[in-house]
Amino acid sequence: MAKVYVVYHSTYGHTKLQAEAVARGAGLAEGVESVLFTAAEAIERLDDLDSADAIIFGTATYMGNISAELKRFMEASVKKWFAQAWKDKIAGGFTNSSSFSGDKLNTLQGIMTFAMQHGMIWVGNAMFPAANDMDSMNSTEGPGPDAHNRLGSFIGPMAASFQVNPPDAPPKGDIETAELYGKRVAEITLHFIKGRE
Repeated sequence: MAKVYVVYHSTYGHTKLQAEAVARGAGLAEGVESVLFTAAEAIERLDDLDSADAIIFGTATYMGNISAELKRFMEASVKKWFAQAWKDKIAGGFTNSSSFSGDKLNTLQGIMTFAMQHGMIWVGNAMFPAANDMDSMNSTEGPGPDAHNRLGSFIGPMAASFQVNPPDAPPKGDIETAELYGKRVAEITLHFIKGRE
């Protein structure tokens, strides 16, 4: 059985909903156990992550960057870096902010760089913008809240919650995108394990 961990930080609950969707999606892949940790829990149980086949990292984007709490987890992982304990594990990431951009790309690139520092193997979205509503790309309004990958990110899922409280935000399309991403990472992980065996 493959094990996929989702490690995230959420202050207001938006990114928590996204993280739960990623973990739910990973668990949909047959032969995968999905485990969800907050960043604080992951620091306390850092050794548990050594048994992971994949780790997906998530955070809200604060001031165009990774949240301080997820950064704290990243810095706590330095002893794993020295030991190369997470080398060749599958990795991915996701983020949420209160606007369409919020400089979320910077956050995902920061998470990806962190994964590369650990020698991990990154998995992207592999999903076209508005994948389930391609016609919306031909309008000035663009994709609506039910569209998958409505923000057009290929590195990993991005969600936009604006000033709407959870559970009404992130919207349905962003949550479904996160779930599909979790499933994709899990399936890639299974392929990788099978190939290694």
